[in-house]
Amino acid sequence: MKKITIKDIATKAQVSISTVSFVINGKGEKMAISPAVIKKVQDVAQKLQYKPSMIASSLRTGKTRSIGLIVEDISNQFFADLARVIEDEAKSIDYRVFYCSTGDDNNRSEELVQSLLQANVEGFIITPTKNLEKTISHLLKIQKPVVLIDRYFANQKVSHVVMDNYEGSYAAVKFLLEKGYKNIAVVNNKSGMIQMKLREKGYVEALKEQGNYNENYTLLLDYHSNEKNRIDSIIRFFEERPEIDAVLFLANYLGLAGLQAFKSLKYKIPDDIAVISFDDHDSFKMYTPTISVVAQPIEEIAVKSIQLLMSQMTSLEDFKVEKVLKKGSLIVRESV
Repeated sequence: MKKITIKDIATKAQVSISTVSFVINGKGEKMAISPAVIKKVQDVAQKLQYKPSMIASSLRTGKTRSIGLIVEDISNQFFADLARVIEDEAKSIDYRVFYCSTGDDNNRSEELVQSLLQANVEGFIITPTKNLEKTISHLLKIQKPVVLIDRYFANQKVSHVVMDNYEGSYAAVKFLLEKGYKNIAVVNNKSGMIQMKLREKGYVEALKEQGNYNENYTLLLDYHSNEKNRIDSIIRFFEERPEIDAVLFLANYLGLAGLQAFKSLKYKIPDDIAVISFDDHDSFKMYTPTISVVAQPIEEIAVKSIQLLMSQMTSLEDFKVEKVLKKGSLIVRESV
């Protein structure tokens, strides 16, 4: 299909190319073009489905109408779903989203930030890696709007939108205790990121309140280990602790590895062990039995992050830092 140009609009509307350019760039009235001609040009442009060049617009206005979205792993369903909603929200206000994954690699995170700066994105929504605090401080120093999602740095003055991870984990463990489970394990990673620490803290404090906490029921896995190593580690952990009757996985990829481990162990869920995982996943809904989850409020997080970013982009001087906690939901399925 032939790309429509302002020359095509000028020919169809029977006006000069410069007249079309002034109208499309919102300068019709300033250039004393009559309302009738402005409307005629706009109607023709709409009829021909004219789409202005993003590059030309950027050169003219200095604005790219784009934002950079940097997440941990776009192949993880949680981040994929989050990116989709953010993209939809951005599209509704005529913004484009450039998104990319860090793989929880700090060097890559810094490279991605620099690449997006060179692309002149107008703002950033970032799932930060553990050591990205200085880079984010630099973005704030050069007055680039930034919103953090999923995790944040406790002492940094930057807006963020996250789930109440402590409450989500605490509520899940309380639910297991109410159902009569006593030997409850937790599987976490060693990243040390604040959201994972808060999830583990909720687990620990819920059990300590009941006098049920046992530090030997905590398994910490290397974030960068491959799936086979994760599964093998989970198998060994549960083989050595056959008395465990329930487990909370603090991320969906850990939960998925756990299900494969339990299959190898020939565990029957929930007869042999009850299972709850953070972050819903299609596989959890299709698994037999279906797996209970602590689900993040993805749409709420995405919508609020766009709102906070736009408030900064509209008025960087007047906006106030907002630290938003969204409550997750415990979805009880057949695994408990």
